[in-house]
Amino acid sequence: MGGRLSAGVVGAYLLVAVLIFVLVAPRSGGRYVWVPYFLSGATILFLAKYLSTRYTIRDAVLVAGQLGGRREVRLQDVRAIEYVSLRDLSPFGGFHILGEWGWRGPRFSRSIGAFDAIYSEANAGLLVTGGANPLYISPREPQRFARELSRRVRSAVGPLSKEAGPPGP
Repeated sequence: MGGRLSAGVVGAYLLVAVLIFVLVAPRSGGRYVWVPYFLSGATILFLAKYLSTRYTIRDAVLVAGQLGGRREVRLQDVRAIEYVSLRDLSPFGGFHILGEWGWRGPRFSRSIGAFDAIYSEANAGLLVTGGANPLYISPREPQRFARELSRRVRSAVGPLSKEAGPPGP
């Protein structure tokens, strides 16, 4: 299953890439002529990262991946599946702008400690606790994905220690 995508986010990436090129290219000259190409290329690379987010549940492994890396969690190691917002896990009380534009990798939260994040949506995802660090993911259909992941984990190792119900009040 792919990550949850937003047409607004895709449009914003493309707009930024075009604006950088259009506004900076005519003014650049000499030895800095490469700058608008580099900045536009970096923006397109981040868009490709965003669009490449994928999650797969195989026989014994949950695989979360994006351009630039992936993380596997063995189903027998999964202890909890919870609905969370990445913004709630932020060490800065919801201020997580730098993490949104960052590459895949470890993050830190005061509430859960170190965790990994491979996501395309920060507001509504799943925190899968298992392996070395918890993993935040944002599948396109989080409730359906959580049910299937939970079903497979229960059939592999038995009940989870913590399994949240659907998000909501």
